[in-house]
Amino acid sequence: MMRKTSVILLSAATGAALMLFVTQPRAVFMGSSARAATADTYRQLNLFGDVFERVRSDYVEKPDDTKLIESAISGMLTGLDPHSSYMDAKSFRDMQVQTRGEFGGLGIEVTMEDGLIKVVSPIDDTPASRAGVMANDIITNLDDEAVQGLTLNQAVEKMRGPVNTKIKLKIIRKGQDNPIDVTLVRDNIRVRSVRARVEADDIAYIRITTFNEQTTEGLKREVANLSNQIGDKLKGYVIDLRNNPGGLLEEAVTVSDSFLEKGEIVSTRGRNAEETQRRTAHSGDLTKGKPIIVLVNGGSASASEIVAGALQDHKRATIVGTRSFGKGSVQTIIPLGSGNGALRLTTARYYTPSGKSIQAKGIVPDIEVLQDVPDELKSRTDTKGEASLRGHLKNDGDEKTGSQSYVPPDAKDDKALKLADDLLHGIKNSASAAPTPGGDNKATTDKPKAAN
Repeated sequence: MMRKTSVILLSAATGAALMLFVTQPRAVFMGSSARAATADTYRQLNLFGDVFERVRSDYVEKPDDTKLIESAISGMLTGLDPHSSYMDAKSFRDMQVQTRGEFGGLGIEVTMEDGLIKVVSPIDDTPASRAGVMANDIITNLDDEAVQGLTLNQAVEKMRGPVNTKIKLKIIRKGQDNPIDVTLVRDNIRVRSVRARVEADDIAYIRITTFNEQTTEGLKREVANLSNQIGDKLKGYVIDLRNNPGGLLEEAVTVSDSFLEKGEIVSTRGRNAEETQRRTAHSGDLTKGKPIIVLVNGGSASASEIVAGALQDHKRATIVGTRSFGKGSVQTIIPLGSGNGALRLTTARYYTPSGKSIQAKGIVPDIEVLQDVPDELKSRTDTKGEASLRGHLKNDGDEKTGSQSYVPPDAKDDKALKLADDLLHGIKNSASAAPTPGGDNKATTDKPKAAN
């Protein structure tokens, strides 16, 4: 019997989408050591059963059996790594809705850190972004209820809800002495994952904010629109992946394929050698060979890193900005049957075309650009990165913890975008703009101490 599963490439934040594949059951041949291990496992399961029955019979109040089981499953999965978890039936449905790019909520990508909710980034043009919620904000209370003790999925569920209903957030922000209370009105969040504009009259600027089911089609539409607007004077493309927390593996592959004529895009490698999969590009470059600059920073994670890594390894684009987040793992969504939710389980690592794993290291830009940060924001403009997450998958060699994630709200103050413009106009070239020899882009890891 074959079991259908769904593969996603999750960011450090919530939200992803689905790609179906089929796995064959494995034949099991057990030697004496394997039988001994199995016997020990059954003894441990008996221990779990004993504890479960004792809680059911002796706890001060009658517990809900379903909640007990779900909590036990959640504890098992969250103990593996920061990205494995259990989704109950409602959370599973909500995730499927979100992957389609439309849901009722606030418009923030979040993760769990030390039992509290941390904002990875607000989604453009949503209640959260309009209210001034910022990356690295810590949410401690939802409608006066403490977040401590909730799972990430439970907290996300509380933040979602019917359109036009209110929710109050209590936020701790570095640099602020007192907590900030913000009341938001839930809206129908249509995640427009691709936005574009003409930059400097002859450059096509395209910002990709997340990778959902609409991303590749949105990219194709915007490339065609900008190409028609600018015409023959088009100098090239700026693809802005800054603070993009990731999403669909499939969309990362097809977005990369849009700029490549051939070659490997990404490989995924599981625990067993036979599970290795390689994704390759098909002929047909949407940009017809025009120069491309890709912007990344400490908030660029997961699917964003696949795109940046593929274009960098094929020398199809120049990567500008700061070191990316460093999430190099793939999660599989495994449905557990009608009404039982699903597992989100880390099942593979991914590798760039050159065979590099970016897990806990990130994509190092070809040209590092640090933004000028206002004094009042300096304590909260770095993202710690995958390497700082408790229980993260380890990588060989020196792991790197985070880099600057600040993007100036006004384009005229955006040093990375300015450099991209200069590169495409020929005012600077990659060699002259790169760090001096011996610099080795160290500024991306030598963060201000307040951000550690």
